[in-house]
Amino acid sequence: MKRVLALAVLACAVLAAGATRAEATNECRGLRVCVRVVGPWVVVPASHARVEFQLACPRRYLVGGLDAELSDPAIDVAFLGKLGAPVAPGITTSRKAVFVATFVGSSRRAVTFRPHLGCVPSNGAGGGIPTAVVVRPGQPAVRRVRTLRVAPGRTRFVAAGCASAERLVAGSHAVGFYTARPPAARLVAAVSTSQRLARDHVVVRVRGGALGRVRAIVQVSAICAGGK
Repeated sequence: MKRVLALAVLACAVLAAGATRAEATNECRGLRVCVRVVGPWVVVPASHARVEFQLACPRRYLVGGLDAELSDPAIDVAFLGKLGAPVAPGITTSRKAVFVATFVGSSRRAVTFRPHLGCVPSNGAGGGIPTAVVVRPGQPAVRRVRTLRVAPGRTRFVAAGCASAERLVAGSHAVGFYTARPPAARLVAAVSTSQRLARDHVVVRVRGGALGRVRAIVQVSAICAGGK
């Protein structure tokens, strides 16, 4: 009997530990139906420049919650939301979310964050935008994103471009690592990038170093305007 009781207590402890790990982030808190999407560890420049990273829900789902894990508490993270009321999935958010992070600390070490999405079914989401304004807020700019997997020991180029009727407004890129924990400085240093703007494209040169079996990516974003 004592052995059975001990095994039961041990099983409960294991389940509790698993529940704690599963609930370490809060992107699904308060959502009855929620699919979790976890991104890579995204490198945040120590120069205080901001980095942007886009993460998407599965098809027919909308972003209903967001959260992030930080390797350093001095990382400031937010996301880009749309104007409208009420603040809700389908109005403030869509299927994709753009995380914006800036390091506001004083050290020069490599810091990273890992974005999380809580995705809800798109059925019934959405709503109207207030019309009592001169011009309703819309989407004058769109984001065109390309992602490249980094190849160890190779130099490659990845470009994100605008459509034929659009013009390039701005561009950015981010480096991410799919690791269980924040990547070490030597791993972050194994990927080097340089960016340039070429007409209606953002072009990034990517050099991969000693990554071992770690999956690393570079995401390039082109902000485009003038389309229909």
